[in-house]
Amino acid sequence: MKKIVLTGGGTAGHVTPNIALLPSLKEAGFEVHYIGSYNGIEKKLIEDMGIPYYGISSGKLRRYFDLKNFSDPFRVVKGFGEANRILKKIKPDVVFSKGGFVTVPVVMAAKKNHIPAIIHESDMTPGLANKLCLPSASKVCCNFKETFDLLPEGKAVLTGTPIRKELFEGNAEKAAEFCGLSTKKPTILVIGGSSGSVVINNAVRESLDEILKDFQVIHLCGKGHLDENLKNKSGYVQFEYISKELRDLFALSDLVISRAGANAICELLALKKPNILIPLSKAASRGDQILNAKSFKKNGFSYVIEEEELSTTSLLNAIRDVAAHKEQYIKAMEESEMSDSIGTIMKLITELSEKH
Repeated sequence: MKKIVLTGGGTAGHVTPNIALLPSLKEAGFEVHYIGSYNGIEKKLIEDMGIPYYGISSGKLRRYFDLKNFSDPFRVVKGFGEANRILKKIKPDVVFSKGGFVTVPVVMAAKKNHIPAIIHESDMTPGLANKLCLPSASKVCCNFKETFDLLPEGKAVLTGTPIRKELFEGNAEKAAEFCGLSTKKPTILVIGGSSGSVVINNAVRESLDEILKDFQVIHLCGKGHLDENLKNKSGYVQFEYISKELRDLFALSDLVISRAGANAICELLALKKPNILIPLSKAASRGDQILNAKSFKKNGFSYVIEEEELSTTSLLNAIRDVAAHKEQYIKAMEESEMSDSIGTIMKLITELSEKH
């Protein structure tokens, strides 16, 4: 039986794509093992799936000064030793890494043991952890063609991000019932990211009366961001966070307003949902969401509003524009090369495991 080690952690975005691969890996007959940090978010998510989990020491590598910069390199070295021992014990045929700092020692240990490693880069410009992994990786899966220019020749493959199958199995009627909305009126789903976005929340709420003339609104506003004054507003429903019902909410939605994190926009592309992206501003991030959004706009997948330009006027104009050109956006998404990310990644995993 072929064996694979998955690794990735730190945030849910570094774990859920690995979870999305599990059904196909099992179907292809792979024995799956997972290496993550001792107590990161990945530990519970993976153990709940019944997958053997191995914790290793993990240090964050920062681009800025912090006292932990002195101790963390030792954690990475310790993590390398632990990963090396685990790989020697499991003897996998291939390693697949979804990024995050815990993966650096795992990918390096894979190279030392002559095990092919595939890394996945979600953003257009590789993050620090993946940059450190590049020399040890056999292949790099990307979401953007623009990333190819930043990688060693012959390593990059355009795959998109693995999306959980259940996201495609939503039921619009269930969502309408759950939200107390109608299936007859067009619906906008607003997703501000897991911690919520005050800027997006405010813009949506200030434009609400105008939006509700033509649409219903499902608003995922983030923890602590519910507005009590809007509790009983007809055609509007708000939640701090939604997990298992999300697939149904997507099925009911005709248009999605979202941040431009790589996993979020790959889900919108896979589901072919016309969308308005409001990337996190450069002041609050390394600017990767702005680049992600620009690429999606260039490909005709998305309408983009820069955070600094967000107002009730720009939001209402965007909604009208996307609603009027809905079919155009859907057609562009249907023609994308990234329509079967799991299939493309599985092909790579199978090819490399057979060479090993």
